[in-house]
Order: sequence, then C-alpha cells, then structure tokens
Amino acid sequence: MSTPLSRRALGGVAAGAAAAAALGATAPAAQASERTAPAAGPQERPFRAAHPRRHSPRPNILFILGDDLGWADLSSYGSPHIRTPHLDRLARQGVRFTDAYSGSATCSPTRFSLYTGRYPGRTKGGLAEPIADKSVGLEPTHPTLASLLRDSGYATALIGKWHCGYLPDYSPTRSGWDEFFGNFGGALEYYSKLGLGGEYDLYEGDAEYKDLRYYTRILTERASEYVGREHDKPWLLNLNFTTPHWPWIADGDKETSDEIVRRIKAGDRSALWHQDGGSVEKYKQMVEDLDRSIGQVLDALRRSGQEQDTLVFFASDNGGERFSYNWPLSGNKASLQEGGIRVPSILRWPARIDGGQVSDLPVFTPDWTATLLDLAGAHPHPAYPLDGTSLAGHLLRGAEVPERDLFWRVRGERALRRGDWKYYRGKSGRDQLFHLSEDSREQADRAPFEQARLAELRAAWERIDAGLLRY
Repeated sequence: MSTPLSRRALGGVAAGAAAAAALGATAPAAQASERTAPAAGPQERPFRAAHPRRHSPRPNILFILGDDLGWADLSSYGSPHIRTPHLDRLARQGVRFTDAYSGSATCSPTRFSLYTGRYPGRTKGGLAEPIADKSVGLEPTHPTLASLLRDSGYATALIGKWHCGYLPDYSPTRSGWDEFFGNFGGALEYYSKLGLGGEYDLYEGDAEYKDLRYYTRILTERASEYVGREHDKPWLLNLNFTTPHWPWIADGDKETSDEIVRRIKAGDRSALWHQDGGSVEKYKQMVEDLDRSIGQVLDALRRSGQEQDTLVFFASDNGGERFSYNWPLSGNKASLQEGGIRVPSILRWPARIDGGQVSDLPVFTPDWTATLLDLAGAHPHPAYPLDGTSLAGHLLRGAEVPERDLFWRVRGERALRRGDWKYYRGKSGRDQLFHLSEDSREQADRAPFEQARLAELRAAWERIDAGLLRY
C-alpha cells in the first residue's frame, strides 16, 4: 500500500516530469513551471521507511559536498541542459530531498554547521561569511562530527576543501580527522593550486603537496583510493569538491588557467573571481565533470564490497552562483532567499533504506550531523548541544519528525522556516512571509494578511538569535 502524496509534493507534480525524465521517464524540459520541487513521478514514490532486511553494522559514511552547486543544477532536480547520470542513479538508489537546506548561504559557515552540528553563530569562526584570513577558524577544542565519530571507533578522513581556518592554528587534523588531503582556503586555481592571496594551497596533512594536475582529478583519485582500502573499522570520509566554484576552468582549459595564474602573480587579487570569464556552457562542463568524478568514487566503493553498508550523502554547501540553474527559486549564494540556501540533497544506504524515493521533509545541514552521530552510535558532547534534529528514527522506522524551526542568520538578512511558512527579512529591512508550498519563488508576500503568524515567527527567530554571538 503506497503512502499518499503530501500537499507539498502534490503541489509540485508538474515538476515531476522533469525529474522523472532524468530518472527514467520522458518529459520535455519546457514543462518547467513554478513549483515547489520536482515531485514524485513514475520512478519515485514518497518516502517510507523500510523494514530492515538484515542485520547491518554501523555504516561507513561518505559525505560528499559540491561547491556552489545550484538547487536545480542536476538533471534529477529539473535542469534542462545539464546531464548528471551518476547522481541521478544515486537518487534512484536512495532518497532525493526536495526541501533540504544548507546551514548558511556561503561556504565556511555551512561547513561549521556540518562539522559542529550547530548554528554558525555559536562560534567565532562561524561569524565570518566566509573565512578570508588567518584570524579565525574552527577551534580544535570544539567537538566535531569527526572527533565524536573517531571517539566512538571510526576512522576519519577529509579530502578536498576545508575552509574552516588556516595553518598554523586550524586544520582538519586538529579537529578530529585522522587524515587530510586538500586545500585550506575558499577557492584555488584548479591547476596551479594558487589561492586568493597567491599562496600555494594543496596539502597532505599540514605539509604542502605538489601536484599540478587538474584538481578534481586529484581529489577523485584520492577519494577512490580511500574508499577502496581494506578498513578494519567503520569510516567517515568528508569528500569536499571545489567544483563548480569559480574560477570557471574545466579539465583541459590550460590557456585560461595560465592567464589567471599570470594575473595572480602580477598581484591581481581579484583574478580568481574570474568575473570576466565563464559561461553557461563552461559551467555545464564543470558540473558534468563533477558528476563523472562522483561516479568514479562510487564505482570504487562498489568494487570494494562496502557499498551495501556505506551511507552516501550528497549535497551542495550553499545555493548556486551566477551560472547556476535555480528555477523556480529566487536569489542565489549569499542570500537567505530559497535560491541561496535550498540545495540538492541525496541519501543512499542500501542495507537500510529503499531506493526510488522522494521526501519533501524540510531539513538543514545540522540535522545531518545529528543523524549521522545517531546512526553511528555516537553522542554529542553535553557541553555543546546540537541545533539539529536526528532523522534516524524517521529514516529507519518511519517515526514522525516533530515540526520545528529551521533558522538562518547572515549579515543583513534573517530567515526562519516552520512547516510551509517562511519568515524572511532581506537587506531592505522589511519583514516578509511566504507560504512555500504555494509560492516557492517567494513572490507573494503574505505578511499583510498574516500579522499574527508573522509576529510569532519573528519572535521565534529573535529568541534563537539572542543566544548566538554578535557580529
């Protein structure tokens, strides 16, 4: 007996055609109309917890982040021009979340919320939006997803972008990860590995590592090697790609790379922003390369024999940038409008969760921290309570997730989601209220007609904000 579609999913059925096309059905891209999300189509059904088919150990965890990937940049989320068959397959084999959010609207605060399971504003480093110098970072004394899992018997590794502080004070190996291979900063040129200040930024542990090949290739090789190892304990791998973050350089674009490197070395501190370069076609190449790279890592996992007992999660760290396809959402990276924080999110765990499912449950980054700790049998530190809610009972046993508030704060903007309602104040300073299941584009401001609800949600936001650090 199937579970009926919820109001949110039913309201988005028109979009299901686009997602279904990517998942095996046929539908013209022109069917993209305003909707909440690609909803359950012929190849997807609303989420329902499965009865365990066998005893399963604590899962390995492969947590993959794309960088600045827009909500609809995957074909399974409705992109009319980007093809992502490997991530679409991952969605077919697991659960695709339509109302999933990042912990913040830029890179490093979201990573703080993932690693700590708490609002970015609870830590000094989380106030940087994003971190741009050596003055702040994730304090090594703060418990993290990695340190808590390591204490409960996991091996831990981070491959790719850290962006939670710089050496000598901050590093993944000081915050719970046994191994680190990647870059410390928020962006780097894909071949030379030069960062925003012209510094070389590829490290193994805390030592520079020289490799001038295309960065996505290097990370893919490293991650494939890690998941293919003989492990004697369960493991956590945070795999943080920089793709498709600027500069807009695809594999093979050496001429563009050389020009950006020349500008960096000449002292042009804006060169990596690449505001005079890129295109929709170049962005498409980068996203499709990210998809192929993830496919290679997943192939290595399958060959290792660990696929059944590995929980794979994929998401973006925030909303898309200027070449992203975010329809129908408004706003993009750095904004608390839906396009800045709603992100593609896919979860697969073959041993415990059935595939071919879609969920419209509102969730955000700190929830995944709480969920992973719960599934791994680890416990948060009592002095650092989590701000996320564990979804383990919901995913494994079908337990109801109580309605709760999802909270965001960035400089000049505030937002809170409760159920289908979203309270938002942008840089105009005007309080607005949107009913997202009917208006995912945030164009119909209901504040004048829902004054009591607006006041209630604003008060809820202010109660949470009062407990956070000031900017």
